[in-house]
Amino acid sequence: MPANPQLQDLLEQYRGGTITLESAAEAIEGLRLDRIGDFACIDLGRGVRCGMPEVVLAEGKDPLHLAEIVIRHATAAGRCVVTRVSADQAAGIRDAAGKAGLAVDYREAGRVLVAGNGPAPKRTGGIVGIITAGTSDIRVAEEARIIAEEMGCEVRTAYDVGAAGIHRLFPALKPLLGAHVFVVCAGREGTLPAVVAGLVDKPVVGIPVSVGYGYMGEGRAALASMLQSCSVIAVVNIDAGFTGGAFAARIANLGAGAGAGS
Repeated sequence: MPANPQLQDLLEQYRGGTITLESAAEAIEGLRLDRIGDFACIDLGRGVRCGMPEVVLAEGKDPLHLAEIVIRHATAAGRCVVTRVSADQAAGIRDAAGKAGLAVDYREAGRVLVAGNGPAPKRTGGIVGIITAGTSDIRVAEEARIIAEEMGCEVRTAYDVGAAGIHRLFPALKPLLGAHVFVVCAGREGTLPAVVAGLVDKPVVGIPVSVGYGYMGEGRAALASMLQSCSVIAVVNIDAGFTGGAFAARIANLGAGAGAGS
């Protein structure tokens, strides 16, 4: 089994004398926890232990608690990824980050924020293709995109190519055919992932999107359709852009030979 690339990097740093034995051991153990008051316990070892970053969910969090979690995590780890961030939450984090000397990049389309002064993720060679059925699905696709990029992947996209105008799909697929895995986001009846899986020879991850109304609306029909697909696909939960993007990145990184922990 290939070594986790982050673990390899740590060992190279120790061999080169750029970090101490104590620092290397602390990172390698993968169980670095940091308590914040009586409301949070952040996981600083997930990258080494699982090969993917710790990601903070903003939904439902007190704004002051959220800002403190992000600043503490970004300061300790060099980089913090936050999902489902509202514009007001982003403004609060930006203010706190400025006082702490940290940079903030808020991607409004995917409601994802990245804070910190650490280096950008190293490219792994993994390629993820992300496709949406309609423009209403882009918000979920962009969450998946940013997570895959944070895990070192190149992401290629084709948006608004769904079954209602299926002739749009075929030219859109051509630039994506080098991908190691495809993520397909679709609401309404959720047809597109099964169609794509019938056309490509790579794994397909379907993400049902909470678009649609009436009977089995809000993504339920799309989820049921994807689960019943006669094509071979994997399916994540409704609007689960983070899960779909992270799962796809792991597949892509394995396909690129970037290590089993990627």
